[in-house]
Amino acid sequence: MMATHWRWASSMVFFAVAVAACDGRPRRPESQWSGSAHNAEIAVFDLSDGVPERPASSLMGLSDGHGSFDEFVDSAGRLLNDHKRVGGVLVRFGSAHLGLAQATEIGVLLARMGERIPVWCHADDLTNATLYLESTGCRRMWMAPSGTVDAVGLGAELIYFHKFLSERLGLDVDFLQVGKYKGAEEPFTRDGPSPEARASIESMLRAQRSAWSAGILRGHPQTAEGAIEDGPYAAPRARELGLVDTLGYFDEARSAMEREVGADGEAIRFGPGQPLDSVADVLRGASGWLGDAPVAVVRAVGAISVETEGMFGTGGIVERRLNRTFARLAKDDRVKAVVVRIDSPGGSALASDLLWHSMMTLRAKKPVVVSIGDMAASGGYYMASAASRIFAEETSIIGSIGVVGGKIAVGRALEGFGVHGETLSGKGVDAHASTRAAFESPMVAWDEPTRQRVLSTMIEIYRLFLSRVSEGRGMSVERVAQSAEGRLFAGRESLERGLVDELGGLTEAIAHARSLAGLPPDSAVETEGTSGGWLETLVDRGQDTPNRAAMGLAMEGLALSRSELVPFLASVTPIGRNESTVCALPFALTLQ
Repeated sequence: MMATHWRWASSMVFFAVAVAACDGRPRRPESQWSGSAHNAEIAVFDLSDGVPERPASSLMGLSDGHGSFDEFVDSAGRLLNDHKRVGGVLVRFGSAHLGLAQATEIGVLLARMGERIPVWCHADDLTNATLYLESTGCRRMWMAPSGTVDAVGLGAELIYFHKFLSERLGLDVDFLQVGKYKGAEEPFTRDGPSPEARASIESMLRAQRSAWSAGILRGHPQTAEGAIEDGPYAAPRARELGLVDTLGYFDEARSAMEREVGADGEAIRFGPGQPLDSVADVLRGASGWLGDAPVAVVRAVGAISVETEGMFGTGGIVERRLNRTFARLAKDDRVKAVVVRIDSPGGSALASDLLWHSMMTLRAKKPVVVSIGDMAASGGYYMASAASRIFAEETSIIGSIGVVGGKIAVGRALEGFGVHGETLSGKGVDAHASTRAAFESPMVAWDEPTRQRVLSTMIEIYRLFLSRVSEGRGMSVERVAQSAEGRLFAGRESLERGLVDELGGLTEAIAHARSLAGLPPDSAVETEGTSGGWLETLVDRGQDTPNRAAMGLAMEGLALSRSELVPFLASVTPIGRNESTVCALPFALTLQ
């Protein structure tokens, strides 16, 4: 998932270059529309492959050409400023699955376009999220005749591993939590949610459902309220209910729009298959080339770890890399403000605190504005609290201020296969000393004194977490504590509780960053690269972790990264890797 972000095809270019750094901000191409100046065109936004917060990259760190969320926001902004040559906008959803907060912001951007030019949309299938998006932002909705509308209402699926781990595998599972709503140990020690965890998640879902249903009904006032949660519907039935307007294929929708607006061509502004600009651009990115835009956007996406390691530790927020970026931005006088786009379930408590400190250091020198995507939970919110100002959508998931600790011991299970482990202590025959010495061993379960020692460290980390949020947000610890203990909130309640400052997306966050820095409203914005693929491996080889970087490369871009389980698994993998405590969302939470 990590990548530097250029709109290039995946053609492999071999070259030799001396690498100075791999965190440079790639150049954005100027807005250029094909066709003649005197004829209208239509702009096509192809979202059929989704709009990842950070797209996958090739071995050499080049973008896979599919476009990321911030690139979409940039493209939409350019179109709004360059719409006179564009007669209409056609948005292709395909069967894309988007996050609800992403859908919210994209819908707002399309609605702004629709105030100036027609905006039509086409889908092969519609999900809860894309139905909400088109209800907000599309003037006319086309659907493939064989498509379906999954208007089924919002729900969260929680996944539990207790029986599998304990009964099937015979593992000793020992997890602790601080905060009664955290529910951290529940996926491992229970077969269903506790009353506290259920109450927290259901409260969040009710708030999200309220925003979701209101948006759909505003866009489809002729549709009965009950219909939006009574699907799925085949395309003809969806049209009867008023959820879609026209049945037809994408090429038919495109031809109809061209006739409607008198266009004689198509300008593909965003989507898969963007062309490779030039080898010179590759060299600029490889050498850590820096632009001179005064606003930098930094992507902080995925689980948080101190450094990349293992299958589920790749593709997320790596403290060592991201801190290098923050340190460089703090020293770069050309950068006047920084926007951090966070979409994270949390992870390492240590890495979260180190990143919080780095962001606070950066904030002391220039404005730091956070835009929360679908989620800033636990360690993700730990980071966010360091911002000068925080923006979130109504449908964002925020909070989970709490800590998790524990271990899974495999010794008893391996005994069944004839594998025996023995721990010897320097104190001689002392069972407790042996157990304490094997504190991090995957072979030995904790005894009660060790559990209490771990719990005491967790309590201290929780107190530190509260104090960090208190300092970053300018709130009393007592007020922060009222929203802590692992509770989750949707955007509006987070605003009411002071966890965020404003409702809005990346567009609003960038505008506010410009304002705080005293910059003109049209000042340039560039996105920071967060990984350099093969090139960053060369840099990392000089920083003591070549094998771990190589492992990250081996996993980069695999389909595993799209599984709902992976962010959760990645967020808890620091447990057992020299850390016993994490600030992570306690569930593999799939919003449907």
